[in-house]
Amino acid sequence: MSNSLGGLKPLNFALLTVSDTRQIEDDTSGAFLLDVMQTTGHDLVERDLLKDNLYEVRAKVACWIADEEIQVVLITGGTGFSKRDVTPEAVLPLLDKEIPGFGELFRCLSIAEVGSSTLQSRAFGGLSNNTLIFALPGSTNACRTAWEGILLEQLDSSHKPCNFVGLVD
Repeated sequence: MSNSLGGLKPLNFALLTVSDTRQIEDDTSGAFLLDVMQTTGHDLVERDLLKDNLYEVRAKVACWIADEEIQVVLITGGTGFSKRDVTPEAVLPLLDKEIPGFGELFRCLSIAEVGSSTLQSRAFGGLSNNTLIFALPGSTNACRTAWEGILLEQLDSSHKPCNFVGLVD
């Protein structure tokens, strides 16, 4: 399966925003991710916005992991270090394998933008039931950094020497 954008194999995405303050209408991070995902030829299967509730986030992501149609789950928000941020606690127990380099590379890239504050980002990536999961900070700039610096290439089936697409086939 390929599209007109240079042979990229389109992937099926689920997109979750975790926020106590945003609604879909003012979710700029989710809107950015939706736009770049679709612009690069991928497909959206489902989108949701949930409050910072560990069990609701875990339940939603678990449902998406079990859905054979969904190949990639993108999460924006809830990855900070404040008391209310629960995305890592909700999702990490669901992973079969963590991708430690994802969070490490994200923090390396974001240091130029936010300096030492990058230490408070708990962005992560992993694999569960042949579904890729990436949790990003809630800021649109952070989502842009992750997409342009990591995900654009790693979710492109033609990127060499390796990419994540073969893990969800």
